[in-house]
Amino acid sequence: MNSSRSQAQKKKVAVVILNWNGADMMRRYLPSVTTLSPEAEVWVADNDSTDESMTMLAEQYPQVRTLVLDRNYGFAEGYNRALQQIEAHYYVLLNSDVEVTPHWLEPLIAWMDEHEDTAACQPKIMAVHRRDYFEYAGGAGGYMDRLGYPFCRGRLFSTVEHDDGQYDDTVDVLWATGACMMVRADDFHKAGGFDARFFAHCEEIDLCWRLRLAGRRVVCVPQCHVYHVGGGTLPKKNPMKTFLNFRNNLTMLYKNLPEAQLAPVMRRRWWLDRLAALQMLLSGSMAEAKAVMRGRREYKRWRHEFDDDRQRIQKMAQTAQAPSPLSACAILWQYYARGRKTFASLPLQK
Repeated sequence: MNSSRSQAQKKKVAVVILNWNGADMMRRYLPSVTTLSPEAEVWVADNDSTDESMTMLAEQYPQVRTLVLDRNYGFAEGYNRALQQIEAHYYVLLNSDVEVTPHWLEPLIAWMDEHEDTAACQPKIMAVHRRDYFEYAGGAGGYMDRLGYPFCRGRLFSTVEHDDGQYDDTVDVLWATGACMMVRADDFHKAGGFDARFFAHCEEIDLCWRLRLAGRRVVCVPQCHVYHVGGGTLPKKNPMKTFLNFRNNLTMLYKNLPEAQLAPVMRRRWWLDRLAALQMLLSGSMAEAKAVMRGRREYKRWRHEFDDDRQRIQKMAQTAQAPSPLSACAILWQYYARGRKTFASLPLQK
């Protein structure tokens, strides 16, 4: 690894972009990021790119600090390795395809400074190409339904809402999106960072779930908003993405669900995941259907590698007396059977 950490003075905030062959994205969106307060600095951690990313940074953005990893470790382990080498009070994990807005950091810093019980927070995530709509990967904060399906304020399945200020209140959420997440450095390292085995997808939900089970808060601070392209690394319909999402979602549930909920949820998911694969097959997406079943097989193969994690997490949750963060409703039923397409229409009472 190559790091310029030894020359760096510790800043309050390190904005860290994990890059893999993202030179084009950084050319487009990095200019909005590099204008920061004196409390912050920008880092690019490179996952052994084969494009001109590092040359471009050296020539056009000499003020951006860089470190180069020796291979592509994926999102989870890439960030783990990078953040081990970067000193700051707060990290901002920022995708290379995010356009930030003027003074975007100030509300996030202010919230974290004033609320020591908060481990992580996110801004509103808006869509670059439809700027008055929420963006799929994060919206105004993430939740999870009773069967472990993630959803957001501002996005249920493929329905993305227009932003009319309906989610402009600061609220606790289950998870903050990895597209733009501020996390307290002490909390990140104490929690062990991301689960590197996930490689990519669901790792931020897993981390935030563990933070919540430890008694820490995760919050959406909508006074800040950024614009996200989405799918900058993998398009929405991609068999590898589908595989990772299904495998990692099931693994995350196995790690974090309380004992009383684990078996009932997994029984229902056994059927629902197969129904999802059948629907993909009938719609002509055979590769996607195969990816779902491959994800389930891989989960079954490796789940017992997570037994020690499960025991530790459950003990931590009991010590902190943390309630299950799953919402009471079933999103599939509410969305398809009841026709509830917006977050505000859901019956989310605990």
